[in-house]
Amino acid sequence: MTVTAVELLEAAGAARIEHPGGTLLDHLKRVEAVLDTWGARPALASAGLCHAFYGTDGFPTSLLELEHRAALAEAIGAEVEDLVYFYASCDRKASYRGLAEQDGLFRDRFTGAEFPPTAQQRRDFAELTAANELDLAAVNPDIRARYGSGLRTLFGRWRPLLSAPAWAHCRDVLG
Repeated sequence: MTVTAVELLEAAGAARIEHPGGTLLDHLKRVEAVLDTWGARPALASAGLCHAFYGTDGFPTSLLELEHRAALAEAIGAEVEDLVYFYASCDRKASYRGLAEQDGLFRDRFTGAEFPPTAQQRRDFAELTAANELDLAAVNPDIRARYGSGLRTLFGRWRPLLSAPAWAHCRDVLG
């Protein structure tokens, strides 16, 4: 029997972790759905569902330790796991500013390694970040009020990386 990503998330406790708009699992499902509505390729939408397995720079709760990367890749697919790791590994302070620049550096918060991500990595990261942050802003007016201006500025800088549906959603949620 194949275990689904939702079953893995449930087993890891995502349905019991409070998060804006309900539980972490609720949020993850919404992020996947947003990416689907934007026309994201299946691997990126699946990464939206799974993006919190290793925690993030903004949400440190980890559902799975990094030593289990191979097991997660076997369960959700290597491409999806690579996207999940890349998203989780982002040192936001070091990486966000230069993400839209071809030679901008990305810092892995787990290893400290810095490198220029590929164009595809930059686009995927920007789309997943937008879907994640826009979900939080849409379900929680306090988050939108506190972070909306900064997110508008960030996504404006990332505009070349965002799909037309993602950019339209940014404008709809953030004004």
